[in-house]
Amino acid sequence: MFFNYQPKGVCARQMTFEVEDGIVKSLQVQGGCHGNLQGISKLVVGMKVEDVIARLEGIRCGFKPTSCPDQMAQALKTL
Repeated sequence: MFFNYQPKGVCARQMTFEVEDGIVKSLQVQGGCHGNLQGISKLVVGMKVEDVIARLEGIRCGFKPTSCPDQMAQALKTL
């Protein structure tokens, strides 16, 4: 299943996930820090959704209350 998420409070504009049987199959991010988000996207591929949430939820970006990784976790929590 593919789904799009519009992150809030970060530089990234859109995240597109492919999740199958509770496993992240792919993740593309538009906007934000391109190199870092490409790296994070490759790291989460093959992980269980609940593991991605556990690892990324609560990460902050500077003084912001959220971050792109935290927004990935928030997106996956909507499944």
